[in-house]
Amino acid sequence: MMIDIPDDRLVAGVDEVGRGPLVGDVVTAAVILDPANPIIGLNDSKKLSEKKRLALFDEIKEKALAWSVGRASPAEIDELNILHATMLAMQRAVAGLSIAPELVFIDGNRCPSLSMEARAVVKGDSLVAAISAASILAKVTRDAEMTELDSRHPEYGFARHKGYPTAEHLAILAERGPLPEYRKSFKPVRRALGIE
Repeated sequence: MMIDIPDDRLVAGVDEVGRGPLVGDVVTAAVILDPANPIIGLNDSKKLSEKKRLALFDEIKEKALAWSVGRASPAEIDELNILHATMLAMQRAVAGLSIAPELVFIDGNRCPSLSMEARAVVKGDSLVAAISAASILAKVTRDAEMTELDSRHPEYGFARHKGYPTAEHLAILAERGPLPEYRKSFKPVRRALGIE
């Protein structure tokens, strides 16, 4: 069940995808939905089929008042740590909106430092429609990047595991070693590099 959002304020929802993977950017999105142009079927991206996510991805971009994708690179993740890099990516997503929101709902229990009011909402991707929309944009974007990386390095299986540390992925990483896109501060990658 979605929670009600104040009608009198311009509200953005923000979510991230990719904190856990060993490779690639952490990707965030910010979305300001148009109350006059509702999108049916929004939910946490993890609860939707890929087909439904792709359909909603296009609809969100078409119907939202504003949307933006932000990211932090593996180098930034390694330098800052994954939490701070995620906050940076969220700041970038909000800054990239063509309209400045008055209130930002962030999925989770922490908010990045923003110039407007922000509220953390635990399980927000299931409770706030704008966060659901952001989760879909972020997930589809990151999944597409993993598919593209897979096309360049099919032997790593990125299209299947999306960079997450599955048993298959860890075995491939141990055998082949990390690519430049890997997060070198993550323990399995450090182990593959012989640092850990």
